[in-house]
Amino acid sequence: MDAVAPFPEVEHQRATFPGGLALDCGVTIAPLVVAYRTYGTLNAERSNAILVCHALTGDQYVAERQPLTGKAGWWEAVVGPGKPLDTDRFFVVCANVLGGCMGSTGPREEMTDAEGNGMGRPWGTDFPTITIRDMVRAQKRLVEHLGIARLLAVVGGSMGGMQALEWAATYRDSVFACAPIATAAHHSAQNIAFHEVGRAAIHSDPDWNGGRYWEDGRVPAQGLSVARMVAHITYLSESALTRKFGRRLQGAKALTFLEDVFAVESYLRYQGSTFTRRFDANSYLTITRAMDLFDLAQEHGGDLSAAFRGTPTRFLLCSFSSDWLFPTAESRALVRALNRAAARTSFVEIASDKGHDAFLLDEPEFHAALGGFLRGAAESLGV
Repeated sequence: MDAVAPFPEVEHQRATFPGGLALDCGVTIAPLVVAYRTYGTLNAERSNAILVCHALTGDQYVAERQPLTGKAGWWEAVVGPGKPLDTDRFFVVCANVLGGCMGSTGPREEMTDAEGNGMGRPWGTDFPTITIRDMVRAQKRLVEHLGIARLLAVVGGSMGGMQALEWAATYRDSVFACAPIATAAHHSAQNIAFHEVGRAAIHSDPDWNGGRYWEDGRVPAQGLSVARMVAHITYLSESALTRKFGRRLQGAKALTFLEDVFAVESYLRYQGSTFTRRFDANSYLTITRAMDLFDLAQEHGGDLSAAFRGTPTRFLLCSFSSDWLFPTAESRALVRALNRAAARTSFVEIASDKGHDAFLLDEPEFHAALGGFLRGAAESLGV
């Protein structure tokens, strides 16, 4: 069989659960495979574990070289010795989400029947609809597999923040502290609209082949590249784009009609082309839909505070002033719901012109807030 994606096969660290996982849509997938990485050492009391939940296009390689791109881990500024998620003190776990394409069960993996038997081809578009809660259930299996009854903390930004919120709502007795960063309790209509543009670009690619692109040894690279370009614009702020690129031309002193491009155009094309070499198109469709479906209040009768009523978990919410994808107002709505539920809650808005991606970048104030919150949680438990 031809490769499903343009990137080579990689041996990931995985946990396999033969009994599978029952999904919100009513389908059970079996076996369930969760690919993951760990950093630091689990203490004797098994009380120092922190789960990091990754964003839409992230993966489990949070603090080490990504095996496909060779680039540094996506959160090495935050995870490591002496950093906010101090691996000299904490045992950090990060799993590739259900539906992903870096080793966990997803559209790129071999399809199985109701009894868990292999079907000899990838799931592709036959992969069932999943939710953020399904992703969290899969992570819970992994955490239990690692022998951890209660997590010191769950931390995540963007879609990772959605997972962190779901953890606190679904497994409140298993989470001592929760840090949802640059996120919201539901996906806005605007965000759903941007995702739909990306999905339409993939569907319109001539190599899409109804989602069975592997049969021809092809990949809808053009459509996936456009989807990434559109999404990447939403991760940045206008001021960040102006500061980095302005109206500067790429490799030219004067603009001709078709030959030369603005530096920002070149940058977006680069982001799109590199993305196609590390991400699967069907996974992109699956995960963006899971984000769109997320609505924590709806899961609790339309009352967001009901998701947290009586919770023992303590919270830190962080937003960034220039983030228009998940603006501060969304975090404040979460804070109000947590306050109504009498949850122990802290909130900070970080002044930054870097847009949504600020949580991934060098933001000392954010790092200090997150590190202080986690140290405080650890000290409360004597970790």
